[in-house]
Amino acid sequence: MILIVSKRLLSGRFKGISLWPFVILQNKQLTNDDFFLNHEKIHLRQQLELLVLFFYVWYAIEFFVRYLACRNGMLAYRNISFEREAYRRENDLDYLKNRPLWAFWKFL
Repeated sequence: MILIVSKRLLSGRFKGISLWPFVILQNKQLTNDDFFLNHEKIHLRQQLELLVLFFYVWYAIEFFVRYLACRNGMLAYRNISFEREAYRRENDLDYLKNRPLWAFWKFL
């Protein structure tokens, strides 16, 4: 994981984003937020499992399908399987040690 701190690379809604192998953070204080970093590390693992490119394709398609269903961008984002897994498991700092392969399937 390579951390980059930059306000200009992110919109105001998001504090961070994982773009393998980088995690871009909105501010330096987030480098000390273990739960937030765990959330982003979960995304990095998901990206590796899907060979990076397929993660982004799947993410975009799932967002589009969920957006069509609810017509709300934030709700669609929060219901993407990758996000659901990361949000539900971000407080478990040992999650990645025991996480089964392709665990995001449980969150579809």
